[in-house]
Formats: sequence, C-alpha cells, structure tokens
Amino acid sequence: MSSPGGEISQTLDRGLTVLALLAEHSDGLTAGELAEMLATARAVVYRLLRTLEAHRLVGRLDTRYVLGIGIAELASRLRPRLQAAVLPILRRLSHQTGSTALLSVADGEEALILLTEEPPHSTFHLSLRQGARHALNLGADGVAILAGRPPAGDDSRDVLRARQRGYALTVGALQPGALGVAAPIRTSDWASASIGIVQLGTKVSDPGIPDFVLAAADEAARRLSGEHAAPA
Repeated sequence: MSSPGGEISQTLDRGLTVLALLAEHSDGLTAGELAEMLATARAVVYRLLRTLEAHRLVGRLDTRYVLGIGIAELASRLRPRLQAAVLPILRRLSHQTGSTALLSVADGEEALILLTEEPPHSTFHLSLRQGARHALNLGADGVAILAGRPPAGDDSRDVLRARQRGYALTVGALQPGALGVAAPIRTSDWASASIGIVQLGTKVSDPGIPDFVLAAADEAARRLSGEHAAPA
C-alpha cells in the first residue's frame, strides 16, 4: 500500500481503521462484523484486536469490541497542546467577530466545549461554559465536526449542508435567539475538533464571519500539524 508521501504499513492502517470503525459504533462491533467491513480474514482481525487490547485502545463487552480507556488517556494528553495552539487563534477570532469564540472536541457522541474566548470590547455577548457538553449532531460546533468526516448514511441535512460549504451554521439549536458558525479542524479525513463563534441573533451580524471562521480553522489545522501558519 502506498500514499502520496510514500509507503505506509498495511497492518497499522488496518488497526487505525478498526479504531475509526469502533468510534462510529458506540455499541461496539464483533470480530466478524469488523472482518466484513475490512474485507479481510477474521484471523487477521483477531490479531489486530488482541494487539489493540494489549495497549488498552480496545476493550471487550462479551463478544463485542469497543474503544478502550487508552483512547481517553491519549486524548487527555493532546488537550493541553490543543489549547496552547488554538488559544491565540480564538482570541483573534473573537476580536474580529465581536463574538464568543470556542474550540470544541468530539467526545464519543457528544461535543465538549474545551476552550472559549469572550470579546473584550463587547457590551452584550453570549457566554459559554467551558466543559459544557451537548449532542454531537446539535449545534454548529458538533455539526462542523461531523461534516469534517467521510459521508455517512445517517448524515442530517445540517451536516450535508455544512460539508458542502465548508462550515456549519445553526440558529437556535442550543439556545433560542442565538446562532453559531463553526468549521472543522482538518488534520486528517476524520475531524475530531472544530472552531467557531456564537452570538446573539438569528442572522449573522457580519457577512465576513464565515470567512474568519474558515481561516481560523485552517490555521489551527496547520499549527496542530506542525506546519508554519502564515500570519493573518
């Protein structure tokens, strides 16, 4: 198997695909179901699962396999880096839009608001609590994350629209009289975070806000990928 950057490990690629499939199925999958999805022998899948289980990346509930606690441990180590990389971008985005800017991450089937930045010179603005959670398919931040993933059969109209235009826009999804604009942070073809803004109103206050949000998400992706981000 090869990629634009050169050869890759087929075994590692399959193992990562197993983790992605388990992330999509919160109730778990059997080895047989995984073998069918991967179009490979069940014996190969069992070897992959045993290896992932040994590293606590996979757990077992009777005959079904689910993501293991090791995934959460790895994610917790990533969050400080995520915060350090994205905080300056959030501050600029909040200043540009006069809105509360936020960084959200996927945590299972929920969106977790990891970091917020309120506009320094705004008389009235919407305040969000860091650590708050809501369903991943509810609110611009969660919809943006889903739009940054490969298409799925159960994608909502909001997700389909967000994937088409590159950003999500929702009105009154989390709070009546408020709207959100968010874009996925694309460090791979499986988005797990988004950056965006929330503001009072039912229409975006400035038509340039979606462009500011897209630029912020693009810069966040470059920073997290270790690439140099050009100044805005």
